[in-house]
Parts: sequence; structure tokens; C-alpha cells
Amino acid sequence: MSLWAPPRLLDLAAMSLLRNEDLTMSALEFLPIELFPPLFMEAFYGSHSKTLKTMVNAWPFVRLPLGGLMELPHLITLQAVLDSLDVLLAQKERPRRCKLRVLDLRNTGQNFWSMWSGYMDHMSSSSLTAPVPEDRSRTEQPLAPLEVFVEMSLKEWAMDEFLTYLMRWAEQRKDSIHLCCKKLKIFGMPVENIMKVLSMVQLDCIQDVEVNQNWHLSSLATFAPLLGQMSNVQRLTPYASEEQEQHVVVQFVSQFLKLHHLRDLYLELPFFLSGHLDQMLRCLMSPLDNLAITHCLLTESDLTYLSQCPSISQLKGLDLSGIILADFSPEHLQVLLEQVADTLQELDLNQCEIMDSQIKAILSALSHCSQLRSFSMCGNLLSMAAMKKLLRYTSGLPNLSQEFYPAPLESYSSQAVLSEERLAQLRAELLEILRGLGHPRTICLSSWPLCVLRKGLTI
Repeated sequence: MSLWAPPRLLDLAAMSLLRNEDLTMSALEFLPIELFPPLFMEAFYGSHSKTLKTMVNAWPFVRLPLGGLMELPHLITLQAVLDSLDVLLAQKERPRRCKLRVLDLRNTGQNFWSMWSGYMDHMSSSSLTAPVPEDRSRTEQPLAPLEVFVEMSLKEWAMDEFLTYLMRWAEQRKDSIHLCCKKLKIFGMPVENIMKVLSMVQLDCIQDVEVNQNWHLSSLATFAPLLGQMSNVQRLTPYASEEQEQHVVVQFVSQFLKLHHLRDLYLELPFFLSGHLDQMLRCLMSPLDNLAITHCLLTESDLTYLSQCPSISQLKGLDLSGIILADFSPEHLQVLLEQVADTLQELDLNQCEIMDSQIKAILSALSHCSQLRSFSMCGNLLSMAAMKKLLRYTSGLPNLSQEFYPAPLESYSSQAVLSEERLAQLRAELLEILRGLGHPRTICLSSWPLCVLRKGLTI
């Protein structure tokens, strides 16, 4: 037997108001603040554009998290809200009840709607009406520019219809709104189009930049002045194609001098770095939390500088996957690990062509990385003897919970074919070592060079 749940009084009140939109508009002046979110939701999902426009002009909260109601960008709703904002922005004084300072079009704010609609009752209303510092809401300046937050992914040759409409609207109202984006992703859009879009964005709002395309250095150089204006960037992931132009490298990395808040730097396939790593790292203005330099050629001088760089003194994550270390002195890696031993939590050295001699040199430094939680060495050339030493030296690390190692060299035939039978024998030997160490651990072995996980060793 099914139980029928009668509608709540709150829902009935909202539905009653929406039956007569003229009544709704006249009632907003006296409507309790608690009714605004549920009534707005009913109007939104019922496509009551007239009511939506009126409610925006009387919105009693600092932020309207519209993106939290849209699973997909909804152009018709956006047009209705922006039309009402035009009316609001044209007024010399805001309506008495209107506190709106931030329109949030990102996929956030679901908790706001849940709490105010009565599905979550554990937070007081006073905490929900307070301005949010991270959005720099200017409640003390009623006529300050309205801030519009949006998720921005610049893809291919053109933007989607939703973002295109928003950008055209914002371009015509530069003096009365600030278009803000905290996370910027660029996928395949020509740099000229990117420059046009970003000319309308408050660049100091951007905190996370990912350039996911193979730009030539000339494109990076064009983008560099804008990067320098993104003064609050905390995470940067640029990509560039192989091209060596010294003056362009200098022009790009010099912008790092202006990134005072940069904490995470991810450089995948950075061909332009070879021989220039010191130029980039010297420009960093504060210590990094995470550094990834992967799948590129570095010189001996690059590794020397990296191991001595002040900006890595507080590093929590280090990824050097794909950096060939076999041709360099193992002391570089040893000194590097000693530098970060007190703070390092994640270490990735996949496919670095590390051999037994390098492992022997770094064992002592590795054993002092007391905060290490995750360690990965897939795709390297380690013998069974080196694996045994590695397991013994890392057994004293109290926080280490994820370990990924290559299958020992003895697992392969002379034709580099993996022998499952031989791997099973070596697996049993490693299990005995782990039992003898008396410390429960989970070890994953991967085949080389594909780094496909094959076996898990658990005691």
C-alpha cells in the first residue's frame, strides 16, 4: 500500500500565487523572505517568465544562484533573467527589498535551494542571507557593478548558444556589470577569439587556468599579457607545441612574477621548458603546493635547479612522469626528495626509465618522506632485488597507503614478454617480505610499458 504525502503549506502557497501572476507581482512587496526561493523555483520550472522577471527585481538575497536550478544551460530562462536585470540596472536606486549583487550561473547553489525550499532545515536563515566574501560582494555600495559568475569552457571555434548570448549581453553593459569566471578552460579555440572573450572578463577573478591544446609559443606569447593580469590564479596548466624561441619563453614565464597566489603548476608536454626551467621557477612569487612537469626533455641544469629551488620547499605533490632520469646523476633526485621530505604527500615517477642504481641512491631520502601517502613508479626498470629494498625502506612510512610499482624485470622473457607464471612466483616472494615487515599494505604491480594494473598484493 502506498502512502500519499499531502503537499506542504509552503508549496500550496507558491502554487496559489502563480495561478494569478498579477497578484504575485503586487504581493512581492509583502511576501515573507522564506517564500521567495520556493516561489522562484515554482516559477522557474513552470516557465512563468513574467513572475521570474518581477522576482529578480525584488530578490532579497545578495546572490541569485540560478545555475543551481539548471542541469543544462537554459537560454530562455537566461533571457528572462537578463531582461529583468536590464530594468534593475537602468534604475538610479535599487528597489527597497532588492539586495541582489551576484548572479551565479555556475552549476552551484543546489544547497541554497534545498535549504530554503524546506528539504534541508539544519541551517539558519541568517547564515544564508549573509554575503559571500569569495565573490567580493559589495553590499556597502548599492550601485556597484553587478557581478555575474559563469563557468567558462572555450571550445573549438565557437562558444555554445548560452555563453554567446551572455557575452553579447555583457559586452553592451561593461560599465554596470562585472563578468567573473573562477575556472577557465580552453580547448582548441584560436587565440584571437580567446583574447576577445577574455577582454570582457574580470581577469583578477580567475583562479584556475587550463589551456588544453597544443599552442605554438607565439600563441602563448599573445596570451601571456592576459595571464599576467590574472593576479589571483592558484592553479595553472598550460600546453604548448615544440618550438624553441628564447625571447618568447622569456615573455611567457616573466608573467609568473605577477601571479602572487599561484599554488599548483601543471606542465604537460612543455617542450619549451628544456634548458629554461630555472627562468620559470625563479619567477614564482610563493611556494608551490603541487608541481607536475611531465613527458618532456629536461637538461642536467634543469634538474640541478629544480632540486635547489626555494619554491618547492613546501611541496605536497610532485609528478615527474615521463621525464627520462636514466642519463642523469641520481643525486639530483636524492637532493630533490630531501628538500621536500617534510611535506611531500604524493610522488609520481612513472616511466622515468629509473633503474636499480637510481633506486639505491634515493632509498634513504625516500624513507624520510614521513607524510607520503601515494607513491607510483610504474613503467620503470627495476629488478627483484631493487623491489625488495624499496619495500623495506618504505615500510616505516606511517601514512603511505597507495603504492604502484612495475612488475620486476625477472617477470619478463628476453623478448620482453610478461610471464604470468614467473610474476606469480615473484608475487609470492614479495608477499613474504611484506608479512615479515609486519605492516599491512596494499601493493599494486603494473606491466610495462602500458602501466595496466595486473596484481594487488595485500596483507
